[in-house]
Amino acid sequence: MNWNFLNPLIWRRSFLLWLLIGFIIIWFAFLDTYSLWTRYQLEREKTTLVEETEEFQKKTEQLEEKIDQMNNDPEKLERIARERYGMRMPDENVYRIRN
Repeated sequence: MNWNFLNPLIWRRSFLLWLLIGFIIIWFAFLDTYSLWTRYQLEREKTTLVEETEEFQKKTEQLEEKIDQMNNDPEKLERIARERYGMRMPDENVYRIRN
């Protein structure tokens, strides 16, 4: 049986060149610290984080609007204090009705 293909000294230069090119492609695509795969994953993570940041900014704006409404509308603030937290005026009696 001919085992010459196992001897790297008799390989052709073109085969060695293709082997080197293949190794370099695999290295830069998957094995390197800044490989294409790592960059792809980081870009996906960046995209999701940017989307989450935009959502949180929208929620923050909504909450700031609610705070402004509470500061500018004392009747609404009083209604929420009574309904949610069961607060009352000093001379009032509160009766809770259970459903």
